[in-house]
Amino acid sequence: MAEITAALVKELRERTGLGMMDCKKALTAAGGDIEKAIDDMRAAGAIKAAKKAGNIAAEGSIAVKIAADNKSGVIIEVNSQTDFLALQDDFKAFVAQSLDKAFDQGLTDAAPLIESQEESRLALVAKCGENVNIRRLTRVEGDTVGAYLHGHRIGVLVVLKGGNPELAKDIAMHVAASNPAVLTPADVSEELIAKEKEIFLQLNAEKIAGKPENIVENMVKGRINKFLAEASLVEQAFVKDPEIKVGDLAKKAGAEIVSFVRYEVGEGIEKAEVDFAAEVAAQVAASKQ
Repeated sequence: MAEITAALVKELRERTGLGMMDCKKALTAAGGDIEKAIDDMRAAGAIKAAKKAGNIAAEGSIAVKIAADNKSGVIIEVNSQTDFLALQDDFKAFVAQSLDKAFDQGLTDAAPLIESQEESRLALVAKCGENVNIRRLTRVEGDTVGAYLHGHRIGVLVVLKGGNPELAKDIAMHVAASNPAVLTPADVSEELIAKEKEIFLQLNAEKIAGKPENIVENMVKGRINKFLAEASLVEQAFVKDPEIKVGDLAKKAGAEIVSFVRYEVGEGIEKAEVDFAAEVAAQVAASKQ
């Protein structure tokens, strides 16, 4: 058996795109023979999976699970490269398996779930030809936890003090539709308020020109109050009944909204812009060589 040096592991990693530990395991199994290790990896589909890992996965699914007693819940996001894959049974099965593990093990962070699901993820990537990633996970607990899933692209968990599951689900549905930034006006940062004020003054420069300072201050105050209401869940008009605010809806039922979590597929992921003309030109040039 040849000595498995750091240089050998590094070479295998560079040639296959797999992680250091995977390369070391493959070399150990192959008795230090790098060519055999590569053949074994190729046969297992691991190299194909590793190469796909460089592709941006910004589509996928959100999944939620609530405890039978409505005291806890988990929400996860699993990404794929295309929405088409997100609708396929193999991907759905991987998402369901990941969600069940996260729920049953009481996980509060995605890292251990990612680690435990890596073998299944690589098998799925090798089979479907797309990159797949478990991106994030949140677990919540409280008196009453409700959830709402809008298709496979938006998921929400809501925690109430008091209340009942139906109320929590209604509020979760509102969160899915209205996408509040924070729970209460007090949660809006001073930086955001200052930025909103600056934007308002810039957009209305001509309208406020020459007006007394106190009038301008009242105009700014009105805009900020409107901004706080639009951004805060408790101040928003309830989607099912715009005559009542969401916070008042909860109070009317003897409840208080403690927190909410809203996931939307791909939010915050920078998608690569594909220049198809350049891509085709490159392929044509390569075919002539």
